[in-house]
Amino acid sequence: MNKIIKLAIADFKIIFRDSSLKGFLFLPLVLFAFFIWFLPSMADKYEILKPYLVIFLVVGVIENTQTFCFITSMVLIDEKETGIAKAWGVVPLTKIEYFVSKFMIPCLFTFFVNTLFLQIQPFFKINLMFNILISFMAAMIVPLYVLGINSFATNRMQGLIYLKGFNMLVLLPVAAFFIHNNLRHLLGIIPTHWLFLTIENTAGQTQLFLPPAIGLLWTALLTWLVSKQFIKKHFQ
Repeated sequence: MNKIIKLAIADFKIIFRDSSLKGFLFLPLVLFAFFIWFLPSMADKYEILKPYLVIFLVVGVIENTQTFCFITSMVLIDEKETGIAKAWGVVPLTKIEYFVSKFMIPCLFTFFVNTLFLQIQPFFKINLMFNILISFMAAMIVPLYVLGINSFATNRMQGLIYLKGFNMLVLLPVAAFFIHNNLRHLLGIIPTHWLFLTIENTAGQTQLFLPPAIGLLWTALLTWLVSKQFIKKHFQ
């Protein structure tokens, strides 16, 4: 475990040597400021915004989540470009240990940032249990997102193109908020649909365990499938 923690810390330090990555660490602070100081005054001034506050909340959670989705994707792409990934393929480290070392800090960061965000946002009362559940679901998105991009991208230019596509894909289930029948669940193939649905239910004081259960199982299955493709390509 000490070996994994040291590797995780070493990866985290890489961020501070790259100004383009380091700047993304401030994105959650911008979102916090927006939700605490700017959006409440705008909602008081413009009544038309109030029905859409839950959508703002959803976007806030997913943008917090994308902080380390972007950072970790770029770190792994850099490994591929520089040839370091080939070395990882022969070191005495299991693939599980490799994944844990890469995603320990990103997932913990995502979990704690979203837990704090949901706790201090001023619009909806979300109890601690569902706060933790939503934040855990968001953290589970990080490995799937990163492994998905790195299963296709081989350099930074390709990575940035795929990142734009993935950014739109994870936000696509927002469309479900404007569909008021079971057709909305056609978007359930995208894992963030279940995260967004859980946030919507919880914000409306409807505490259902089925959507997060489906979301977590589906995300775990997709992550397992994508990780197999990642292993085939990343270490060669």
